[in-house]
Amino acid sequence: MTINEQQDEFIDDFSAIDDWMDRYSVIIEMGNAADNLDDKYKTDSNLIEGCQSRVWLQADYENGKILFKADSDAIIVKGLVSMLVKVLSGHTPDEILGADLYFIDRIGLKEHLSPTRSNGLLSMVKQMRLYALAFKTKEESK
Repeated sequence: MTINEQQDEFIDDFSAIDDWMDRYSVIIEMGNAADNLDDKYKTDSNLIEGCQSRVWLQADYENGKILFKADSDAIIVKGLVSMLVKVLSGHTPDEILGADLYFIDRIGLKEHLSPTRSNGLLSMVKQMRLYALAFKTKEESK
């Protein structure tokens, strides 16, 4: 599934839900359904700066694609980061760097998250793009 196809799927899923408390419930369910990150990856070097909650992001580069895994100690944040992982994981650095993550606005996350959570979400996106840039640079220097 492409990045845009996954984003469109989230937009479709959320467009059927009018009430924001119900949307939060879906995000919480995504967090509960997401795999827990192995404790060996819950290190300071994997912590995302700029998040009020603790969020760990592990990135691996295999066969030209980045595979992300993430976890958080806050369930809504874990749901948010699991959405980003679902959208971006399994894609090339160029696809990630060129992606317009329009689903964040279209499902109303920016206006319905607290300022600190919204900043944290932007920090997660920034960190995922930094991994993509690092893997791209490393690949080009070979």
